Amino acid sequence: MKPCKALLAGAAVTGCLAAGAVWSQDRGPYIGGSLGRSDMKDHCEGVAISCDKTDKAWKIFGGYQFNRNLAAELAYTDLGETKASGVQGGVAVNGNVSSKAWELSGIGFMPLMRELSLYAKLGIYHASTDSQASAAVPGFATSGSQSGTNTDFTVGFGVQVSILRNLAARAEWQKYNDVGSNNTGKTDVDVLSAGILYRF
Repeated sequence: MKPCKALLAGAAVTGCLAAGAVWSQDRGPYIGGSLGRSDMKDHCEGVAISCDKTDKAWKIFGGYQFNRNLAAELAYTDLGETKASGVQGGVAVNGNVSSKAWELSGIGFMPLMRELSLYAKLGIYHASTDSQASAAVPGFATSGSQSGTNTDFTVGFGVQVSILRNLAARAEWQKYNDVGSNNTGKTDVDVLSAGILYRF
């Protein structure tokens, strides 16, 4: 074989192997985590005392990538809590509402280039929500708590960037619809987050 033909043949084989290596990254299991900020949109409506409806949120997740365009993902998310405190009519009042959720989502990817994809997710979540409240005046104090669970849908959009062969980063917005119960109050929760995932 002539040198030029040998070089071309070698380049073709190398290219095919590289393509196979890249393709292998587009399928298989992965795990990851993210940190962000949650906004419990309705918890502070009508509250006359100081109320903070934003908090830290975090998520751990695992999934399976079927191909470049489709994945399924299971996640556990701490949605943070709303905190309220102040004095109303001479009574010191404190309260908080916190939620955590399991979720199962399908994710559709739209590759823009080999390393960069936009994605959308749609799924269902099951959340547990706890609320606590206390009131106090000189010589007397009372407190109470409520809890509840609910199941509803979640939707999100994001961008994913491959950093290394088995490592990728995400930036994401996700909405959880009507988190809470009649006992604890309900609210939509928006989460903005950044995370990282490892492909096996």
